[in-house]
Amino acid sequence: MKLNVAKTFAISLAFFTISLSWTLYNTFVPIFFIGNEQIPGLIKSSAVLGAIMTIDNIFGLIFQPYFGSLSDRTNTKLGRRMPFIIIGIPLAALFFMMIPFYNTVGSLFKFDLRLVFLMISVICMNFSMSVYRAPATALMPDATPPALRSRANGIITAMGGLGTIIAFSLGGKLFNINPKYPFLMGGAIMISALAILLVFHKEPAEPYSADEEEKDKVVTGLFWGKNGNPSAISKTPSLLHMLLTVFFWYCGFECINAFFTLYCQDKFGLLPGDATQMLAPMAVIFMICAFPAGYVGGRIGRKKSMLIGNVVIAATFIIIFLLEEKTFLPVLLGISGVGWSLMTTNAYPAVAEMAPKGQTGLYTGYYYVFTFAASISSPIIYGLTADILKSQEYLFIFGCVMFSSGMVFLFNVNKKDISGETKNIQE
Repeated sequence: MKLNVAKTFAISLAFFTISLSWTLYNTFVPIFFIGNEQIPGLIKSSAVLGAIMTIDNIFGLIFQPYFGSLSDRTNTKLGRRMPFIIIGIPLAALFFMMIPFYNTVGSLFKFDLRLVFLMISVICMNFSMSVYRAPATALMPDATPPALRSRANGIITAMGGLGTIIAFSLGGKLFNINPKYPFLMGGAIMISALAILLVFHKEPAEPYSADEEEKDKVVTGLFWGKNGNPSAISKTPSLLHMLLTVFFWYCGFECINAFFTLYCQDKFGLLPGDATQMLAPMAVIFMICAFPAGYVGGRIGRKKSMLIGNVVIAATFIIIFLLEEKTFLPVLLGISGVGWSLMTTNAYPAVAEMAPKGQTGLYTGYYYVFTFAASISSPIIYGLTADILKSQEYLFIFGCVMFSSGMVFLFNVNKKDISGETKNIQE
């Protein structure tokens, strides 16, 4: 059995659009709200900013399990997942490109509507992303045998890393020229990626994650059973431990993602565009390591790979906290990219491995429930911490504590539950 690289690459374009847009969003939207020397702010509190930046995660928590499960039950000529992608990407791109025009449009009226226009654009963009994110993620297990999913996810993660690189490097330079340019670029790339996906990918008639005998079985909740059927975590206790692992990982990741630009402004006096480019080495290393990380997960096991990555990223965060100047920051972030690739490349396949046949979309929704729950709580908690301490200096210590907490739950995951088949794979 051999991985179809071309097909996996086409599938990865959907995740590429997600990674590109979220990176640009999380990097530059906080500047529009909180302001800097060049851009007047609309709010003053880091805690309020943290709450606003969790809108995407609240929507993900509410809507993604629904759209993931709905796509499991959808049957059209375009497939199960593609209708959601075809609707979601163009709408998300439109509202994404509207975001930086809040000053232009908001100042046209008698009353100052800049904040109103910005919030409407942000809310509509986030809902549109929620429509297609879980179905897009479920494309891979639909088209890939379980034994090859870590490797396939390596390609998809690498493409996500490419989107991040474009956002950090080109996006940072464009932002310094004109804050509107990164968003216009991002929207155009999203539409182009959708066009390529439509041309080169057709959903399989019989998805690997589906089984006709299983489809009619009762779908029970994560924590509760139904009609005598046990809950998901009762059937597979490792599922809860894996989801809690993911929760704490993303608590650490999302606070860095949301506040890194402000951290660099506060500690090193960097401009937003320059701070963004500091993250480029991490994104490059992450992309380079993503496919090898999937291969490593297939060879030594997903659990061991994730544990190694967890140790690497926690250690580098401690060292970053101790830095007095920015010279070695890109190097350390690059090293943390190695750890993050080992973790994320193997995490989603681990959760998908525990899904009953025909319920991959639902379990994808579970995965995103925990990532978005983390993304909701983490920026708010850290934002309050930063307000109390009146400093962004403790950002990486907070991240280290979260990643270390995730590792505790990872130890309780049964490696047999997340390993996948390893036979008959053509190396």
